[in-house]
Amino acid sequence: MRNLWLVAGGVMSGCASLLHVGVILGGPDWYRFFGAGEELAQAAERGSPMPALVTTAIALILAIWAAYAFSGAGLLRRLPLMRTALVVITGIYLLRGLALVPWLAFRPEFVNAFAVVSSLIVLAYGITYAVGTSRAWPSLRAPHGVQRR
Repeated sequence: MRNLWLVAGGVMSGCASLLHVGVILGGPDWYRFFGAGEELAQAAERGSPMPALVTTAIALILAIWAAYAFSGAGLLRRLPLMRTALVVITGIYLLRGLALVPWLAFRPEFVNAFAVVSSLIVLAYGITYAVGTSRAWPSLRAPHGVQRR
């Protein structure tokens, strides 16, 4: 039986990756709508390659994270450093999701509807990866014949 938590995490990361590609294609209005900030939107309007490069890097990272989730779920071949990668990915998602708490406490001027919604979405990603990783943990050991130092 597949680890549906990691499958769901992979689907979520994959969708987020595709959404970032959509933002590049959608242009400055999409950068604004999805909360990338006015600076990136204006740079895109000026034809600067910087917003597309930054957004492409994020899309690639999210696609790699999706691949790790699918690999951990047994849908793809085993990727290197499986346990470490899934723990790091989970931690990044959880920390980003929980960043809302100190923002509310110490920098409430940074908190808007986008910050709240995006933090809750990313927190859901982190929880999904955490549950999936914990359930898959025994099967995520290094394969037989791989020596650890």
